[in-house]
Amino acid sequence: MSDATFPRPGLRLALRHLWQDQRVWLASAAILGLLAVFDPPQAADSTLFAASAILNTAPYLILSVAIAAWAGATGADNMIAKAFTGVPILMIGLGALAGGLSPFCSCGVIPLIAALLAMGVPLSAVMAFWLASPIMDPSMFLLTAGVLDLEFAVAKTVAAIGLGLFGGFVVHLAMRDGAFADPLREGIGNGGCGGAKIRAPKPVVWRFWTEPERRAKFGKTALGTTLFLAKWLTLAFVLESLMLAWIPAETVTAALGGEGLLPIVTATLVGVPAYLNGYAALPLVGGLIEQGMAPGAGMAFLVAGGVTSIPAAMAVWALARPPVFALYLGLSLTGAFLSGLVFQLWTMA
Repeated sequence: MSDATFPRPGLRLALRHLWQDQRVWLASAAILGLLAVFDPPQAADSTLFAASAILNTAPYLILSVAIAAWAGATGADNMIAKAFTGVPILMIGLGALAGGLSPFCSCGVIPLIAALLAMGVPLSAVMAFWLASPIMDPSMFLLTAGVLDLEFAVAKTVAAIGLGLFGGFVVHLAMRDGAFADPLREGIGNGGCGGAKIRAPKPVVWRFWTEPERRAKFGKTALGTTLFLAKWLTLAFVLESLMLAWIPAETVTAALGGEGLLPIVTATLVGVPAYLNGYAALPLVGGLIEQGMAPGAGMAFLVAGGVTSIPAAMAVWALARPPVFALYLGLSLTGAFLSGLVFQLWTMA
């Protein structure tokens, strides 16, 4: 068979990369296209939902993308990485505390996580921040205190920090045996071979815009990260809109009702693919608790849903290697269940 039958190796590689880059956009377009044919009203609703969700998330995304691009362009990433190379226990604690108090949502924190890992920050400290960040932030604390009560808001903050500590120490123990040396997927940040190793220090150039090469690096990093997040979040929010439309709220209510240990387990599992964001879930949980649901089940649902909602899980899958993704889900499940169980025992004491 002649060589002309198939594209040349370089062209085949280019086509493969093009397919990998565009397949997520194509999946979103295919879903909306099918909806437009078979259910036009839902197609319009899903499009508006995805656009609105991205706009609402945009401030956090812009901030995190800017931080990641700025760190790379100035060379401050080396400095930040070295700040996380102290005593592992202290770094995990600081990561969990910063995550529990930071304003980043589960999706907005993704580019910052990628930047930290590419800088060489140990996965243990990053995982502590990663797990704690989506659960609580200042605005979420105030809203939780208003919709539920102050005790629940404080307990959820403690749960966020506790989950970060738990995840960080588990990863730290695993890394002592050589696990998770390269957590990022190939081509993400500086992921792949050597991506998690602290680079040789270089002088930090704070006024990076004065150098064309650094300006170009800032623009390239910002654009690449933005496109990466946009394609995955678009697909995630389209899927979330379908879950909202096709899974009745009564189904969630029935699954989470009741008292005892079983509702906590159920709430943890239901919270993993939770289609409600943290703000929208608060009134639902408040209503269920008023109807007799165990407070611990409500806590487990909010913690699990905050960390592993559909958009967050898809963003993590696109960013991290499969073993890291599996660990992320496992820690989220375990931590959410333990948070619910401890809060239930606290309210019964």
